[in-house]
Amino acid sequence: MKILVVDDDQRTLDAVTIGFQMQWQDCTVLAATDAEAGLQHFYENDPDVVVLDVSMPGKNGYEVLQEIRRISDVPVIMLTAHGEEMEQVRGLEMGADDYILKPFSHLALLARVKAVLRRAELPPPARALPDLVAGDLTINFENHQVSLCNEPVKLTPVEYKLLYHLVRNAGRLMPHQALLDRVWGAEYGATPDHLKVFVSRLRAKIESGPNSPRYIENERGLGYRFVRPKEPSSAAE
Repeated sequence: MKILVVDDDQRTLDAVTIGFQMQWQDCTVLAATDAEAGLQHFYENDPDVVVLDVSMPGKNGYEVLQEIRRISDVPVIMLTAHGEEMEQVRGLEMGADDYILKPFSHLALLARVKAVLRRAELPPPARALPDLVAGDLTINFENHQVSLCNEPVKLTPVEYKLLYHLVRNAGRLMPHQALLDRVWGAEYGATPDHLKVFVSRLRAKIESGPNSPRYIENERGLGYRFVRPKEPSSAAE
């Protein structure tokens, strides 16, 4: 396994590297102290997970995340300063899978890495299920492909997992906690705010107008429901 860590604090890099190598003896830690070196490692080595500091000289962590998300769905954990809630929300909205607050314990970071790697394991192919066609949206469960108006939709593993569980329970309200447990795991401690951000990301990719969703309905304070559009779709016809 290869883990890319990008942080301008050399002491943090050294400590994190030692922590990962103690946990996984076959782990390769790719360390970078700035955005350019981090992106070079990313392009050349194809890491399995990225740990990325927000505040760095030159390009910041958000810009690096944006570059990564243009070509890859690799799990990304953002390192943010304690109490800066808007940084955490911004990172999630831009495509990060998780964040951890500084200062952090290395055991906490290890737990976060293990969690995002587990979540990156997509649900097994549902061979018994036919492809879902709902309006302009099509989901091929066997190869995890999603398309909208016959154009492929690129989802991160967490986004696909969220859509998968909503679709498997189409027409039924999925309570917040049920979705949190199925997508993140009961032990993770994700909150409805996590869910809200990822539903927003998913809607931005599959809804023609996220402010008037056709596929994912919200019952405030309760949960979400996947529905088939009521109006006929010209594309489907």
